[in-house]
Amino acid sequence: MAKPQKRYVCQSCGSVSHRWAGQCADCSDWNTLVEEASGPVTPFQAKHNLQGGGRTLQLVGLDSEIALPDRLPTGIAELDRALGGGFVEGSATLIGGDPGIGKSTLLLQAAARLALAGHSVAYVSGEEAADQVRLRARRLGLGNAPVMLAAATSTRDILTTLGMGTPPRLLVIDSIQTMHSDLIEGAPGTVSQVRASAQELIRFAKERGTAVVLVGHVTKDGSIAGPRVLEHMVDTVLSFEGERSHQYRILRAIKNRFGGTDEIGVFAMVEEGLSEVANPSALFLTQRDEGVSGTTVFPALEGTRPVLVEIQALVVRLASGATPRRAVVGWDSGRLAMILAVLEARCGLSFSSSEVYLNIAGGYRVQDPAADLAVAAALISALSERPVPVGAVAFGEVALSGEIRPVAHAGLRLKESGKLGFERALLPAASTSEKSSLKLAGFKSLASFVDHMLGRG
Repeated sequence: MAKPQKRYVCQSCGSVSHRWAGQCADCSDWNTLVEEASGPVTPFQAKHNLQGGGRTLQLVGLDSEIALPDRLPTGIAELDRALGGGFVEGSATLIGGDPGIGKSTLLLQAAARLALAGHSVAYVSGEEAADQVRLRARRLGLGNAPVMLAAATSTRDILTTLGMGTPPRLLVIDSIQTMHSDLIEGAPGTVSQVRASAQELIRFAKERGTAVVLVGHVTKDGSIAGPRVLEHMVDTVLSFEGERSHQYRILRAIKNRFGGTDEIGVFAMVEEGLSEVANPSALFLTQRDEGVSGTTVFPALEGTRPVLVEIQALVVRLASGATPRRAVVGWDSGRLAMILAVLEARCGLSFSSSEVYLNIAGGYRVQDPAADLAVAAALISALSERPVPVGAVAFGEVALSGEIRPVAHAGLRLKESGKLGFERALLPAASTSEKSSLKLAGFKSLASFVDHMLGRG
């Protein structure tokens, strides 16, 4: 019998090496390679391919009829929006976020609502005792919900217990990094243990039709801890974002095999737990009656939901010889450098002797390229100390040539802006054909936009 081959797996990124090294060649972390024994290689596998000897698969065509998957709506509209309508039976969902952000609170609220609606729900905690979970439920006013609680870290014990009778409709595992499989050597939280435990839980979900939710820890850079393959194994990946100093929380869908991605749900942390925010735009806009230089409103788009946010800019002139700073919060610093370069090269504005600070109000993070024009408007306003009109919004993508390019879903952005009382929109000239109650001002180039902002034409 052939000897098992040794391999070394990085506990940070999951890469595999056939020899030990002090530093991982992929992620450059030190002392993260741990030895694992792979399965034995038979002489047949070594000398031949695997063609033949397997069972025959049934192949189906793309035009075959398929039924839509059954869903479990939680009754929490913002969570159901991010999921695409609720948990799918037999699916695996991974939710990650910083410690204390509210992952366990949100899932406990969802589990309690489903249990009160008559569904069987199991909540297994590997980090807290059952009494601690019960005390949190009482603080949230959910102490009478018939949720089945357990404190365990053995994957075998969990699946044996749940497989004895009728499986639950929803199973919450908090968290996957604390689970341990006795089929694999290693401590809980290692790459091999996380992968093996997740694989067993996902197999249980597919075979028994239970919707499984896995809570995942995150690293210091915000990515989900453990092997990257974990995100490929599950059906849905949700990211719970927010700052502890701010009241709001954002649940963002990064991957969803049963719905759209980039959908968000917005929550506010209150004494009773997480409450839904029906109008997120009101959370990120500053209430003011008169214009302030350096601020503009941008209608961002998260999935199918427009969210209006305020972009704030501050330009501080320095004495000659001083090195100016560029500070950005909530936006890409490289994108800011590009907008500043276009404003200087194509529009004749000078920021080289000034410090530039850019902030997205409320701690919101913007990744939409349509924010280019709104950022440019805030920078021009801060430099010239001429405020953008209070009732105006701005959106559009800025090219390196200085062209203002159209963006997707301009109609949705204008419709949401009109709902919140805005009267005017600064946008690409190609988008002025959109039907809207707002007064539309279109611009083909950033130079013409600068002239408009400075009152030159």
